[in-house]
Amino acid sequence: MEKQIIWQGKQVNYLVEGEGNPIVLLHGFLENIHIWDSFIDYLKPKFQVLAVDLPGFGKTAVFSENHSMTFMADVVKAAMEAENITKTILIGHSMGGYISQAFAKKFPEFLRGLVLFHSQAAADNAESKENRTRTIEIVKKNHKDFIAKFIPLLFAEENVAHFAREIDHLRQMSFQTPAQGVTAALAGMRDREDNLEVLKKADFPVLFVVGKQDSRIPLEKILPQVPLPAHAEAIILDKTGHMGFVEMPEKIFPAVEDFLKRCFEV
Repeated sequence: MEKQIIWQGKQVNYLVEGEGNPIVLLHGFLENIHIWDSFIDYLKPKFQVLAVDLPGFGKTAVFSENHSMTFMADVVKAAMEAENITKTILIGHSMGGYISQAFAKKFPEFLRGLVLFHSQAAADNAESKENRTRTIEIVKKNHKDFIAKFIPLLFAEENVAHFAREIDHLRQMSFQTPAQGVTAALAGMRDREDNLEVLKKADFPVLFVVGKQDSRIPLEKILPQVPLPAHAEAIILDKTGHMGFVEMPEKIFPAVEDFLKRCFEV
């Protein structure tokens, strides 16, 4: 069921399904809650699943020109409070992983675990910041053209033809995002803090899901971060890009479910 709350005078949209221990899903850049539809169907017989349309995406409003990761974490907490969730496991994809870590830094007492799908903890370097600033200008000129070219790059090159239908579906979903939402997220990611200390201080288990063919956040960037938490696990997928839960659901879904159950048993 989709629900709405008013937060700072604007609408925040989220979805709640299932019963049991609560899981919170945070989508990535250009996505919305429906990127998780198959995963929610898999999880909801065993867990209560909350998926949030992050600011500027889906049916959640654009709040400003720069949606910082901490600001978006505050929005997530507001949705959790609306559902009386006080302890959860966050699952964040890419940008959603950045927001998950900002949440962990500000509200660690709310977490039983953290799953990072194709995400990492370091801040952007100078080159990456410059690239995001350039991308903001490109999006302002023609955001639909940017989206059309960007989406196939999220998949392993060898998977693009096989997942043509999924890529088109993701494009159509992303086309609904206003340019202001896209640029606000880009600005927030560009300016985000380094969160390596968050991983080092984590007193909850952290699961990394990594694609060997991920061109957006490559394997060699994530691997040095895996040993940082006191309890860390990693799933490294061959023939997989930046969309492991779409490209390899038969491997990802049961593996993540097992991790979630173990986190709640502690």
